[in-house]
Amino acid sequence: MDGYDLLKCLDAIDPANLSYQDWTLVGMALKEAGYAASVWDEWSSRDAARYHQGECLRKWETFNGAGNPVTGGTIVQLAKEHGWKPDEGHELAWDDVLDLTPHEMAIDPGWLEAETIQEPKRWDPVGELSRYLEILFDRDDFVGYVTECWAKEDGGWAPKQGSYDRTAGDLLEKLGKCKGDIGKVIGDYNPEAGAWIRFNPLDGQGVKNANVKEYRYALVECDNVDKAKQLPLYKQLNLPIAVVVDSGNKSVHAIVKIMAGSEQEYRRRVEYLYKILKDRGVEIDTQNKNASRLSRMPGIIRNGKKQFIIEEASGAEDWEAWREWIEAQTDDLPEMENLAEAEAPALPPPVIAGVLRKGHKLMLAGPSKAGKSFALLELAMAIAGGTQWLGWQCTRGRVLYVNMELARESCLDRLRTMQENYSLSRQALANITVWNLRGKSLTLKDLAPKLIWRLRNTPVDVIILDPIYKLIGGNESDMGDVARFCGLMDRLCVELGCAVIYCHHHSKGAQGGKNAADRASGSGVFARDADALLDMIQLKVPESMQSFCGVSASASAWRIEPVLREFPEPGPVDVWFDYPLHFVDEDGNLSSCKPDDGTMSVEDLNKRRQAAQVEKVDGLMREFNRLEAIKPGGVVAVQDLVNATGMTPKTVIKHMEEAGFTVKGDKSNRYAKDKSLKESEAFVFRS
Repeated sequence: MDGYDLLKCLDAIDPANLSYQDWTLVGMALKEAGYAASVWDEWSSRDAARYHQGECLRKWETFNGAGNPVTGGTIVQLAKEHGWKPDEGHELAWDDVLDLTPHEMAIDPGWLEAETIQEPKRWDPVGELSRYLEILFDRDDFVGYVTECWAKEDGGWAPKQGSYDRTAGDLLEKLGKCKGDIGKVIGDYNPEAGAWIRFNPLDGQGVKNANVKEYRYALVECDNVDKAKQLPLYKQLNLPIAVVVDSGNKSVHAIVKIMAGSEQEYRRRVEYLYKILKDRGVEIDTQNKNASRLSRMPGIIRNGKKQFIIEEASGAEDWEAWREWIEAQTDDLPEMENLAEAEAPALPPPVIAGVLRKGHKLMLAGPSKAGKSFALLELAMAIAGGTQWLGWQCTRGRVLYVNMELARESCLDRLRTMQENYSLSRQALANITVWNLRGKSLTLKDLAPKLIWRLRNTPVDVIILDPIYKLIGGNESDMGDVARFCGLMDRLCVELGCAVIYCHHHSKGAQGGKNAADRASGSGVFARDADALLDMIQLKVPESMQSFCGVSASASAWRIEPVLREFPEPGPVDVWFDYPLHFVDEDGNLSSCKPDDGTMSVEDLNKRRQAAQVEKVDGLMREFNRLEAIKPGGVVAVQDLVNATGMTPKTVIKHMEEAGFTVKGDKSNRYAKDKSLKESEAFVFRS
């Protein structure tokens, strides 16, 4: 959850005090927030009695996300329930994380539409109570209820201890036989006071909290909102309601699903429920917290008004679904700002002048063989030394180069080569840190929290990730997967205050006919998410130009096209890649060259045709040699060559004569060009 250090929150939570469900939710929240399974495992091991090695990892693999995922807010809330409080009252340093109170979804009852509560047209006390018992209890649950009361000094009525040794099954059986006389089953009650019932099952031994058998429900009662608006209020809050009962007075009683595994968990959940209501301006009776609390029994007359079931099974399906829903409604987003009052902050300083600011993202895209990794290593050197990169001036700073692809030896060898060409001082070289992670099978979701943790005390100006296809952890063509991936990039930028630079590959095929932003493989989110895109496209260069420009025969030419969000686009930059370095075409020799768009020049087309012709003639000669070896006298019929090569007789004769062979009309050597000769009757032999 942005704005909170989840690891500090986790330290405040004792896993031994959590139910299995809450323990699982912590794991889900950590994975959704981008932490590694090892964080959950290490924290879980503090509960020595229940910890089993390997269980966290197995469970972790089953967390595949959901439409409404469990977020870091779950961990924050559990930490607060365990007494954790954000640090307050100190002067903020530049690298402090602001701990802000989430913006709550406040409710103004004045805007709620009143809902008329209709009393039952046919009064059926037995049916009301029976239905209540069926909704909340199993047949073997002991039910606590009270019909006897005593008068208080203020004129009200207070319930006595009541009954607690009868099961729901026993009560339902007797209600079914009482012929409508509810008093025969529960005893007569004072019609001025009404009657009460406990909504959680008891152990049959008493009515205290210690006698509660299962912690299923809690009571929500609100007296400060008009009665006709209380039910709409609970619906707007999506409370996981089992049943709502009219109290026969100024409130309705909502029996809310808690389904806690222990009294401690019950208390935490009820505190959370009441806090959510309070934060949204709903004043509720906090005396209803106890699990053994009494509520109004339906099917009873109270001072001339009926106590009856208004509604059942509404809102969220269960506690977990409701808490996820609530957290989705609670945001920690920045406040909206009025433009007339907002002060324009200073823009982040540039990392690459005219291209990229600190705290922003840059993607270098291109096909294979473009030397993208070399270009990123060159960029690391340029930033470390504060020199130019491909014609753009870099601000000197600290760089972390995360190598996901090369063997450690190869990566360091490349960097040493770059150092020699850039002539970096030892002091400048100290600005580069390399993290070799080849073979570690990490996705960015795994890597992001580790980067944040490792760099918490050693800030950097730039992180270079090479390459990102190793880190995606999803389908690069799936918009949702790519959006989540880009969101993790944002998290690195925001939490570390650095620029993030990475490279991505083009889709297959010629890309010269496409816009720069459309060449990268996979979802278009890649190119459009980055604050700066530098796209590399290969140029078609005449062979004579390479020698003229003084590059090796293996050198390739490239055009880098910037697509920028923060700066005016400066136009393309043409460069040579002469292994292992890129350098700018300062003289403009490449300006007239075109990218490969899949079409062929006339020169290339003629070369291809000539090559195809040579291949055909070579094939003809191979076929002659094969047939000559098996023909008597070394004489091969033109028709046999026609059949083998698919050429016409005229073409066969033409190529064979050009190659110095003799063509005769028959074995008695009649010349082939005799006008009376049929070409199909000719023979070829060596001159």
